Amino acid sequence: MTTTGGVAETAARIATGDLTAVQAVEECLAAIDEHDPRLNAFSVVLADRARAEAAERDAASAPLGPLHGVPVAIKEENDVAGCVTTFGGLANTTPVTEDSEVVKRLRAAGAVIVGKTSMPEFGAWPYTEPISLGPTRNPWDPAHTPGGSSGGTAAAVASGMVPAAIGGDGGGSIRIPASFCGLFGLKPQRGRVSTSPNPHLWWSLGTLGPLTRTVADSALVYDVIRGSRETDLYTARDTGSFVEAAAREPGRLRIGWTVRGTSPGVRPHPLHLAAVEDTARLLAELGHDVEEAEVRLPDPTAAFVPQFFAGIRTEADAVEHYDRLEPSIRQAYRLGAWVRPGVVRWALKQTEKVSARADRVFDTYDVLLTPVTANRPPKVGILEGVNVATAALKSQPAITYTALWNVTGHPAAAVPCGLGADGLPLSVQLVGRRDDEPTLLSLSAQLEKARPWPLVPGCSS
Repeated sequence: MTTTGGVAETAARIATGDLTAVQAVEECLAAIDEHDPRLNAFSVVLADRARAEAAERDAASAPLGPLHGVPVAIKEENDVAGCVTTFGGLANTTPVTEDSEVVKRLRAAGAVIVGKTSMPEFGAWPYTEPISLGPTRNPWDPAHTPGGSSGGTAAAVASGMVPAAIGGDGGGSIRIPASFCGLFGLKPQRGRVSTSPNPHLWWSLGTLGPLTRTVADSALVYDVIRGSRETDLYTARDTGSFVEAAAREPGRLRIGWTVRGTSPGVRPHPLHLAAVEDTARLLAELGHDVEEAEVRLPDPTAAFVPQFFAGIRTEADAVEHYDRLEPSIRQAYRLGAWVRPGVVRWALKQTEKVSARADRVFDTYDVLLTPVTANRPPKVGILEGVNVATAALKSQPAITYTALWNVTGHPAAAVPCGLGADGLPLSVQLVGRRDDEPTLLSLSAQLEKARPWPLVPGCSS
């Protein structure tokens, strides 16, 4: 595995001269050559461009920013100049000419873009099995999925091929792969990170953010990329430095826990139930006021489903070759014909109602603790040959605890908590008040210190 370690460690070593940006990139490229044939995390590797960019970093008279020389990968839904933005499929063929806002900010902070990571087409499903590239595999056990839709991002980071990579979350797509791969993954407050050049990602649902191996690394990347532009549909209230939040004690918090999801009939795996209960006990030992929350979370379906179909139809309308879209996506496009602009407006009004109901949880608690998913990481092939209805059904156990918080916009984080008896990672979800990523970061860092989470064997921290 790469010896560069995490984001902060790599940046520090480059700053002190212990490591050059070129060396960091070469170590990542060597790790990609070694591990990606088995994991299939990358859709494209920009080896020559990354080497040239790293050489420019080393030749600079002063560091460009806090990520100077740090190799980073980018999920396929984000524009990288000179690359085709494939959205995980084959329907686009023309390279874009300009970086997305997130990529611009990463480069401005000194990061080196080493490649783009695989995703299910349009990020529609919580498992990364695009027909165009084949399935991405979990570094802990390649027979299993890393989740999705940021599955390539998660596999690249968990395996040590890169210190950090950008993902996106429209229904759990940062948190689910983070939980399946043993990473820290924070879905930020809606509007925290610019979606430019797009005004939004599936209206109220989508956000962008990194997957990393530590809380501090996530905070460092977020402080670089956060902030909106005038073209963004949503903005978030400024809450100060995420790095500072991750470094301070959270204080005594009121924490409620529940294992009730929002999908009828979906029950958590016993390992996930135990993970929540174990974490609740640990939080109590750390001095927090912890209790089982007698809450019934609102059903997000009426708000979520129209935006899901509208998102697919909008992105499908924009591709160059509609006929090259995957069959399930073309089927979803047809099934979503009823989602006219008026339906989207209605769904956004439902979003406001669901959000108001969810806010009541935080009248009593500072943080809500839940599972991330109901299911353990499935075997690769869960989406093979299925239609859109079956894919949606197979997705329910993965999104029953996550999709609500995309509808409401609340920040929510997947926090690793060891390994299950099956040898795959365990994780829990922490959900905070609106605009309260700082509390989630400080609490997650406290858990990380009290219960260090394992890395894929051979991956340095």
